Order: sequence, then C-alpha cells, then structure tokens
Amino acid sequence: MRHSRTALVAAAAASLALTGVSACGGSGSGGSSSAASGTYTFWDPYPQFGPTDAWAKLVTSCGKQAGVSVKRTAMDTTDLNNKALLAGQKGNLPDVMLVDNPIVSTLTEAGILNKTTDVGLDTAAMQKNIVGAGVVDGSAYGVPIGANTLALYYNADILKKAAVDPASITDWASLTAALEKVKAAGSKGISFGAIGTEEGSFQFLPWYWGSGADLKSLDSAAGVKALTLWKDWVDKGLAPKDVLTNTQTTAWQEFATGQYAFGENGTWQLANAKKAGFGYGIINIPGINGGAAPVPTGGEFVTVPVQDDDSRYPVDKKIVECLTSNANYLSTDTTLSYVAPVAAVQGQQVAADPGLKPWVSALASARGRTSDGLGTRYPVISEQLWTAVQSALSGAKSPQDALSAAQQAVKNHQS
Repeated sequence: MRHSRTALVAAAAASLALTGVSACGGSGSGGSSSAASGTYTFWDPYPQFGPTDAWAKLVTSCGKQAGVSVKRTAMDTTDLNNKALLAGQKGNLPDVMLVDNPIVSTLTEAGILNKTTDVGLDTAAMQKNIVGAGVVDGSAYGVPIGANTLALYYNADILKKAAVDPASITDWASLTAALEKVKAAGSKGISFGAIGTEEGSFQFLPWYWGSGADLKSLDSAAGVKALTLWKDWVDKGLAPKDVLTNTQTTAWQEFATGQYAFGENGTWQLANAKKAGFGYGIINIPGINGGAAPVPTGGEFVTVPVQDDDSRYPVDKKIVECLTSNANYLSTDTTLSYVAPVAAVQGQQVAADPGLKPWVSALASARGRTSDGLGTRYPVISEQLWTAVQSALSGAKSPQDALSAAQQAVKNHQS
C-alpha cells in the first residue's frame, strides 16, 4: 500500500524525538525558493558558526560556484530534525540539508530525502562503513561531511605511576587489571557517560558491540557480559557512581581534572586534551577478547530533500559536491574535529596532526548506529538499551534482568 508523504512524516515524528547525540543552541527556518530566483536554501546543525566563520563562508562560496546564492539557516540538531519533518508535511523543504546521521533513516522513511544516485551524487570513493550510516535498504540517501567516534584517552602520568604500559591493554581483562593497578596506586580509574539518553547508548555501544552482541537481541549472553563489565567497574570503585548522570561533556571534565587514568570520549575533545596540562595518549577501545571494538560513528550527512520542482536538483548536486570535495573536506573536518570519509584526505589530516592517527584507526572498525538494517527501529532499541544500563548500574536490576526487560519492551513496541 502506498502512503502519502504527509502520513509517513507524521508517523516518523515519534521516533525522531528519541535520537541525537550532540546538539547546539539555535533556531531558524527556511524553505525552497523558485528555481528562477537564484536563491537556494540550506539548513545545518552548526549554529555555533556565524556568517564570518569559515564554514558559513564555504557554504556561500559553494553557492557562488554553482551560480546561485545560498540562504543558510543554522539551528540545533533536535530543532532541525523536527523542522524537517514539519517542512516535509508542508512541502517547503530546503534545497540542501545537513542532518545528524541517525536521522537519515527516519527522514528517508518519511519520504523526505532523495537517493544520492537519483540526483547524480557518487559515494563510491568513500569509506563504506561511514557511508553506511546513511544507507537504507541498500541505497545511500546522503553524503557524509565527516565522522567522529570514541576511543580511550589515558593520563600518561597516572599510568607511569601505576606501572601500566598502555600498549599492554589489548582486551577487557588487561584493561580491568590496569584499572585495579591504578586504584591501588592511589588514582582513579575510568570515566565515561552512562546518562539515560542517546549519549549513554553511544558510549555503551563499543563495549556492547565489542562483546559480540547484536542490537537485534539485547538480552544475549554477550550483551549481558558487556553490561556486567560496566557494573563491576562501578561496584568495585574503578569507575565513579556519577557515570549514571555523566554526559560526554561531564565525563570529559572528570578526566580533565587529571585524577582519572582513562576517559572514554571522542575526537571532538582532542583540542581540549592538548590543553589539559598533563601527558596523555589515545588507544582504541578493546574488544572482549582483543582487537579494536566496533565503535559508533557520529557526524552529519549532506542530503538533498525531495522537491516538487526537480529542475533544482542539478544545482543541489553542485552545492553538495562542492561541500564534499577533497579540498573542502580537509578544511571543514579540521574545523569540526572530524575525520574525513575519504582515505586520501585522512592521510593529509594525519600528516598535519599525527594525533588523529588513532581516530582514523578507530573509524576503520566503526559502525553506523542505524546500520545492519535497523533503520528507524534504532531509536526504540537505543532507548531500551540506555534504560537497561541505568537500571543495572543503579542496582535496580541485574544486568540480565535489565536487558531482558529491554528486549521485551522492544518486542512489545514492534508487535
């Protein structure tokens, strides 16, 4: 049965409210203009960048190169997502829109986005797992602007005092042993964010996936091992009890005090790490039995919303290709602390800043949160996952009971 775009947009609104890892303040609105006006509308979730900043200038420049002017509207991630759904209902979507990667599947299901191939955009040269966050039913619906992810920062001074070689941390057992040595030497162990929001799921996913668990079966034995790992760390004082309320920002602030040996955090904290005032390093989050654990990709996708006037698409294509050219990837992703989705640009980034090398390595094993066919089911699964983490770490339920309840809740929602 074919549903109208308006009906699909309305159906998507509920799941959309659950998603989003990072957001910035701001508001705005926009809509498509007549193709003859020479003005094209562009929405992005970067209100922190004003008209005189490099990002805004790039957007303007890409419009000029395409022979048009671009009216840019910046707003926070949640506001943009909600306005996109509303604009889809009213038929006044922007020409080009930059959206957080977990939202691509929701907007696609709502009939809001074009396939990249339908507007002539090519993602073949890009890292497949980064593009994968914007793939629905085998088709790409956006071009990644860049990606970020998670790794473990470590305090080199604390590890030296505790006689821990960071190179020796290769799996969960060796990491836990390192935390115990650090605690015995008088320092604190590891800080991470387990808050009951998407940030909590984002931080837990490397451990969950690193156990071999699958989001389609939350209460598997592997998933229980991952949640038990975190609970044991909290119960033994290797991680603070306030992880229950820690966002990624507050988790970083704890690590930045210089009291913690490890802090799970993202690429976006690299500049702050250089200002921390103590020696630091970065290692991949280990899998249960070794190797780098799969980590979730963050970052946005440049998309072309569906328009009634398809004569606008050739210009839209030019704007997107300009924003995602290798030269502009290098400058944009440096500004955003992202890793480019193209190997050649990643090499240039590492050459300019060797500190990015661990992040390129981490992204090589990364996954999109909506990948593996999850699509719009991810927001419901994620909410139940962070609820289970909260229940287990607070002591309200055992890890097994918390994840069993989560899996049942997902099943009930899908039935």
